Amino acid sequence: MAGNKKMILSAALMHGLGHQPGAWRARKGPSADYVSPDMYARIARKAEEGKLHVLFLAEQITNQEVGATRPCGAMDTASVLSYMAAVTSRIGLVGTASTTYNQPYDIARRFATVDHLSKGRVGWNCVTTAHAVAAQMFGTGAHPEAADRYARADEFLEVVTRLWESWEPDALVDDKENNRFADPDKIHPINFTGEYYRVRGPLPFIRSRQGRPVIFHAGSSPLGRNQAARFADVIFTAQHTTAGAKAFRDDLRKRAEGHGRSPDAIKILPGMNVVLGETMEEARAKKLALDNGMTLDQQLATMARICGVAVDVLRDHLDKPVPLDLLPPDEELKNGTGWRQSVIDLVKEEDLTVRELLTRSPSSHQHIVGTAANVADAMEERLEAGAADGFTMMVDMLPWGVDDIVNLLVPELQRRGLFHTEYEHEYLRDALGLAHGASTARRETENA
Repeated sequence: MAGNKKMILSAALMHGLGHQPGAWRARKGPSADYVSPDMYARIARKAEEGKLHVLFLAEQITNQEVGATRPCGAMDTASVLSYMAAVTSRIGLVGTASTTYNQPYDIARRFATVDHLSKGRVGWNCVTTAHAVAAQMFGTGAHPEAADRYARADEFLEVVTRLWESWEPDALVDDKENNRFADPDKIHPINFTGEYYRVRGPLPFIRSRQGRPVIFHAGSSPLGRNQAARFADVIFTAQHTTAGAKAFRDDLRKRAEGHGRSPDAIKILPGMNVVLGETMEEARAKKLALDNGMTLDQQLATMARICGVAVDVLRDHLDKPVPLDLLPPDEELKNGTGWRQSVIDLVKEEDLTVRELLTRSPSSHQHIVGTAANVADAMEERLEAGAADGFTMMVDMLPWGVDDIVNLLVPELQRRGLFHTEYEHEYLRDALGLAHGASTARRETENA
């Protein structure tokens, strides 16, 4: 048992109705559920019943990638988080928002607002938006290249964290008798001037109860890893193999030390794409229904985007080994290099054909079909290997995949002593084992 270490458990709500792209066809209920307040309330209550640390809401700014083929999670995450906050009291709530297609003051204000409304339970998943089609929605011209997106995001993150810290913890005086609402000497304009942003600040309201909202990050390229090591509290990654997951965690902890941070100041939560059943037969039947929810052409298109090749390249090798020699180099890849590397590692480890890969790896995340015991075994292996601090469960089908996690997996993890049985902390930062101190960005600037 992983030295009695308790894991962090997050559940990711993806692609409108589930991480599996065929979920909308395999599930019961209307497809319009992906914009249903009732579904989000049900998920939030169930996840809190299971004592999950975090509900993690992904965001697709536009549906242009999938068109009319399936639902996508394109609603504003902060708004959905606010709704879920109103029906829960303990679970953490994390939402995605882009640094490429937002302004830092707006993001800082938006997520700090939801953090106050949730009484200190919110996090922001920072992404740079790799998909060029988003530029057409915002009318900003050409989509920035990766180096420019990350340079912009460095400044964006620094501005956001400074804004979140612009009120000192005791700035609010609340002295009605002497007409003193707040101490102006403890409210600080940030006066940030950079290449991309000039922001005066401060935020227009007091600091978060948890110090500042938690920053999640999913950067896996060298640029993304360095940014995550500097700014992030929690890092979400795709790692099919235990060796790859351990190498990633070791690298991020080393990079964090290079930025003057304790390696324990960041938590690594690899994605785990599970299809759970009470029996193996039940799990396999669910898996078959989910796979059948997509045509072969749709499966090939998804994998082609991950790999960075034309669909016909994969189609021509359908029952042959995956043509790794035909994949473009990382510097030519438009999507995430780390996510593709996870797939490459799996192909090399298991010597897969393209057809086998489509079933074995419907996404870049470790994929397990089985019982709660099977999934717990895989989790325990990674914890013992020092490859994870917990896991991000890529919920296969909403809302019932959350039920499976809570009803089947959580009791098994608790039986093994791997997961807590009660919430022990009021704020998300505390629940994740994170400090309330000033951000790395502020410390690095002050020490410059």
